[in-house]
Amino acid sequence: MSEQVSTIAMADTAKPSGVRWKIFLLMLFLISINYIDRASLSVAMPLIAKEFDIDPAMQGLILSSFFWTYAVMQVPGGMLADRFKPRIVIAAATFFWGAFQALAALAPSWFLLLLTRLGLGASEAPIYPAGGKLNAIWMTQTERGRGATLLDGGAPLGAALGSIVIAWLIAVFDSWRMAFVIAGVGTMLCGLWAWYYIRNEPREHPSVNEAEARYLEEAHAIEDAATPPPSGASWMAYFRFRSVWCMCLGWMFFNTTFYGLLTWMPTYLFKVHGFDIKVLGSASFIIFFAGFVGELVGGWIGDSWRARGGAPNTVFRTLFGIAAIMATVSIFLVAYVSNPVAVVVLLSTTLFFLRWCGMYWAIPSALAGRGKSGFLGGCMNLGGNIAGITTPLIVGLIVQATGSYFLALMYFAATGIALLICSTLIDYSRKLPV
Repeated sequence: MSEQVSTIAMADTAKPSGVRWKIFLLMLFLISINYIDRASLSVAMPLIAKEFDIDPAMQGLILSSFFWTYAVMQVPGGMLADRFKPRIVIAAATFFWGAFQALAALAPSWFLLLLTRLGLGASEAPIYPAGGKLNAIWMTQTERGRGATLLDGGAPLGAALGSIVIAWLIAVFDSWRMAFVIAGVGTMLCGLWAWYYIRNEPREHPSVNEAEARYLEEAHAIEDAATPPPSGASWMAYFRFRSVWCMCLGWMFFNTTFYGLLTWMPTYLFKVHGFDIKVLGSASFIIFFAGFVGELVGGWIGDSWRARGGAPNTVFRTLFGIAAIMATVSIFLVAYVSNPVAVVVLLSTTLFFLRWCGMYWAIPSALAGRGKSGFLGGCMNLGGNIAGITTPLIVGLIVQATGSYFLALMYFAATGIALLICSTLIDYSRKLPV
């Protein structure tokens, strides 16, 4: 009996094990791989366009094709995460998108390449909603800003690494096809790693100690006590609330600029500023890595401010407002600068501040709680990926019609203003009574 009491006393004083942070470092890695695979086509597009003899409008079509199935599968992916829990959804998604990435290397024409991008989009779709669900389960209210930015930080980090890794693989093997095979097989192995390490609940994980489990359970109990009881309404009742619409639209406007840079920036730097494939890889790495650093900085500021008692509306509206204004000003100035170094600096500044909006991934759990955060995260990312579908096409048509990227840059600046408006209209302070 005395040994049991002693064990309980030790558990009460032990330091929490911190497994939740290791899981989100793994999610950072998986999302980075996700974006390496996405960015691979943009980096290789100058070579693919030459091989398949495709014009800018058709390039835009191929670049956007990933987002057709990716957007359509967002809400079903979130519902799968709510029903079957995040672990199996994350592991299966990672394995299958790796398979489609490798299959793209076998495409003998632009049409079959487009089909593999459709498969890639459908397979990748559940990863973000499931990650948002994981954030609700494994993080407390004052940790979800960092959890969200670790989750979403893989986007700029993967884009940065994708630019330099894929460019390096293409240069080494003198083949974009071999680069795609290596990236795809590596991703499939990462899917097996995700299944091995991720768990759906803290107490299911063999490395979580009693102190960490209790810490999370107590924090969630306090959060649940302040959550209004469910009304019994259907999930679609969320769309009665302005905050949900502004969340989805804000994420769409954010992604307009980010996906615009992800899909078209390599070609823009190649054609307008004369970057060759090696310089292009290095410049893209610098620009997107600045976004990764900015994402972590934004998440740290947000959580630190919240932990010191900052009201949710004050914290999020201020940080998202600064992010939108700085990104808008920077991308606007790019259109008037011809010096290549200055262009890289301005694009790096754009992404540094824009990526503060990775904290949007804390909003689904703030509005819906843990039970339906997967569904609401899927709705939000559906909005974001409407931008993924339309932006490459719009930019391609603008460039083909005008022979210039000026109006495309003005388009990105306008969406930055829209992001500011939407972020200001969200009420971050209460869960919705649905």
